[in-house]
Amino acid sequence: MKARVHVTLKPGVLDPQGAAIGQALGTSGFEGVTAVRQGKVFEIEMADTDAATAEAQVDEMCRKLLANTVIENYDISIEG
Repeated sequence: MKARVHVTLKPGVLDPQGAAIGQALGTSGFEGVTAVRQGKVFEIEMADTDAATAEAQVDEMCRKLLANTVIENYDISIEG
């Protein structure tokens, strides 16, 4: 079973890396980009075959290690 976790900054949290990327895109000729928010993706291979159990474990991983829940949101998808 494979889990994919997308971690992004919560709305309102400053994102200097995203701002720098947005500025670099503009100076590279990509017009029309109004904002960029950066994030991270985790792909986790798991031995579990039950999707609900796997999702619960990944949720715990996010709360304990993968995401700073004070300033970040996360989204989990489980692939069989």
